[in-house]
Amino acid sequence: MNRPPSTPAHQPAGPGRGTGPGPARARALRAARQALRVLAVELGTPTEPGTPLFGNVQNPWLRRLPYLVAFAFAVSLLPSGINVLGNDYGMNGGLAGALSTAQTAPLLLAVSRPLQAWWVIFAADVVGALVLTGVDGVAGRAWPWPPTAIVGYVALMVALSLRERRRTLIAVWLTTGVAGILSEMITPEGSQSTWVLLFVLSGVVLMMGATLRERGDAQRKLIEQETISEAERARRTLLEERTRIARELHDVVAHHMSVITVQADSAPYRIGGLPREAQEEFGSIAATARESLAEMRRLLGVLRSEETERQGGPEKAPQPGIGMLPKLVEGTVRAGVPVELVLPEEPVAPEPAVDLSAYRIVQEALANVVRHAPGARTRVSVTTAADGSRLTVLVVNSAPPAPSAPLETTGTGHGLIGMRERVRLVGGTLDTGPLPDGGFRVAAQLPLTPPPTAAAPLPAKDSGSA
Repeated sequence: MNRPPSTPAHQPAGPGRGTGPGPARARALRAARQALRVLAVELGTPTEPGTPLFGNVQNPWLRRLPYLVAFAFAVSLLPSGINVLGNDYGMNGGLAGALSTAQTAPLLLAVSRPLQAWWVIFAADVVGALVLTGVDGVAGRAWPWPPTAIVGYVALMVALSLRERRRTLIAVWLTTGVAGILSEMITPEGSQSTWVLLFVLSGVVLMMGATLRERGDAQRKLIEQETISEAERARRTLLEERTRIARELHDVVAHHMSVITVQADSAPYRIGGLPREAQEEFGSIAATARESLAEMRRLLGVLRSEETERQGGPEKAPQPGIGMLPKLVEGTVRAGVPVELVLPEEPVAPEPAVDLSAYRIVQEALANVVRHAPGARTRVSVTTAADGSRLTVLVVNSAPPAPSAPLETTGTGHGLIGMRERVRLVGGTLDTGPLPDGGFRVAAQLPLTPPPTAAAPLPAKDSGSA
């Protein structure tokens, strides 16, 4: 029986077997093509084309500064370049003028389109280097980049670094270096190579400019975030204050609903001879009132915060009013603030919402005095109009006697925001602001009987801050 010949254990690898130099070259070529593709994309995709440098600056002089600098470089480098190329290097006058114009005039374009200006100036510099290889005056002089070309190119790098992203700047820098390395192959005899100088200078300028631009961008974003955060905090404070007011008014509305329920339930017993239809109607009114009261309690459960649920006490206490102002003033006096209280001679019985709003406005105003003007003399007055239509709440404090640390760092509400919301709730007006002597004034006009449409918007701002 014939057996096939065995294959040697260490047979040399033939074509297509094992790992030879072919796959490595293929990978290197693929990597090179990918790098060139990325380089072309970065060099061909400008950032914000047409937008001038410093275009978003408020100061008009700073907005004009890039144009003035570019114009100064252009008008100074153009005649200098013509003179250097024509007289020092011995280049034809017309050709020297054309090359110098191509190397300097695009600096004006660099204000709004620096990457496009780089393409023109870089191409003009390369063409100028090739032309200089055929003139006699290049021996002993700078090549491939004359001094004027280096100055213009570095100025262009400043504009590029302030506009383009980092990958584009790296692509520009590498292209500059590759052009310098290739120039070594055709360096004229006796010339002084300047491509290393330009390569280093352009890299330093690009790095410094990019660092400054990125730092400025980070600062602007931080300012924007702080502005957004401040607006969000103000909105959250407003919503929290509205929720707190809604929780407080629950007791007022619940009292009215309870009165309606009791009156409707007891009507058949208090009023004799009611028809059966009327008794059923009163029963329906009582049932509806009880359902509304239950819905309000469920709503209060949604509005009540977890912290309030844990503390428990304040939500269940009776809501304060004007009658409790003496006790409030007494506590403020104990905190070290001399307060004078003036109340109407005749008892005032405003609507519960107005009564609560008046008390809270005085409470917030006194809390602000404790926080911001400890020790300042303060006068609180509550008066009614002659026609009995409105209630005036006035809190005025003088300047603090001497600078000192605040006596209290936390308040019961959110200052002027809470005051504005409470005044808006009952359809009143609020006037606040600093006084010439360094004090502060809070004046609220509240209708004793708020109209049904009392939630009219107030002006966007009150003078002063809490």
